[in-house]
Amino acid sequence: MDTKLFYDQVDPAAILDRACYAVVGNPIGHSKSPWIHQRFAEQAAQEMYYGRMQPSVEQFNTNAQAFFQQGGHGLNVTVPFKLEACAFATQLTARAQLAGAVNTLWQEAGQIFGDNTDGLGLVSDLDAQGIELKGMKILILGAGGAARGVIGPLLAEGPATVMIANRSLGKAEQLVTLFAELAQSKGVAMIANSIEQLATQASSGTAHQFDLIINATAASLEAISPLSDQAAAQLFQPRTFAYDLVYGKLTPFMQQALKHGSRVSDGLGMLVEQAAAAFLIWRGGALSSAINPRLVLTELRHALA
Repeated sequence: MDTKLFYDQVDPAAILDRACYAVVGNPIGHSKSPWIHQRFAEQAAQEMYYGRMQPSVEQFNTNAQAFFQQGGHGLNVTVPFKLEACAFATQLTARAQLAGAVNTLWQEAGQIFGDNTDGLGLVSDLDAQGIELKGMKILILGAGGAARGVIGPLLAEGPATVMIANRSLGKAEQLVTLFAELAQSKGVAMIANSIEQLATQASSGTAHQFDLIINATAASLEAISPLSDQAAAQLFQPRTFAYDLVYGKLTPFMQQALKHGSRVSDGLGMLVEQAAAAFLIWRGGALSSAINPRLVLTELRHALA
C-alpha cells in the first residue's frame, strides 16, 4: 500500500501484512472514525490498519481506485464524496440505491460494493436509547442527502407516520414519491410538508404532534435551528424525542426542545453505530457479539468532554 494516499503520515510497517481500511473525505483531519474503528479492532482482536484519506474534490475516483488496486479492503466515505462513492461502486445494496449515496465501500470478487449504514446507525442508536419506532409519528426536517440516508431504515421499523418537511416543498414531495413503495409495504403514511407550512400550522394551532423529530438539515452547523420559536413551541412536547444528526454540541434545535420539556440527543451515537455496521460488513457479522458500540460511545464522549 502506498502510504502517500493517506492524510496522516503513516509508517509503512504499521500497515505491513494488515487488512487496510480508511475514511475518505475533505476535510478529514477532524474525523473520529480511525479512533472508533481502532477500538472495535481491539475489542474483536482484529489485526487491521485504519487511516484517513483526503483527496482533492476532483480526485476521489483516482484515489479510491488506487486504494483498492493496491489491496485496500474497505473505505468509509464522508462529505463531500458520498455521491461520488455511489457512482464509483459497481454493486449497490438496496439501502444504498434508495439513499442515492454510499458511506461504505468494500472489495469482493473483483467488484466494488457500496452500502449506506447511516440509517442503520440512527435506528441502532435510537433503540439503545429506548426509543420504540413501531407505531411512532416521526417528523424529519430536511430533504437532502442526510434525510435520504435514514428514511429507509426508519420505514423498515414500521412507524405510523413519517412527515418530511423541507424549506422547498418540492424536494420533500420527491422523497415521499421515492420511498412510497417501501412505505406502503410497511403500512406507513408518508406526508410532505414545508417548514414554512409547519410554522403557519403552529400559529393557527393546527400543528401535527410527533413522537420523534429528527433534524437532518445543515442548520445546526450554522448555529441556527430550522424551526421558528413559534413552531418549536407547538411541536416540542414532553413526550417528544428530539434528535439532531449533528454531534458534539448542544445545538439551537436541541435547546428549543429542552425549553419545552422534550428529551434530546445529538448524533454521536449514530456516528458510532454506523461505524459498527460498516465494521461488521467488512470483518464479518459473527463479530457482532465481540464489539460493544455503547462502550465505545461512552469512551468517545469522555474523550470529547
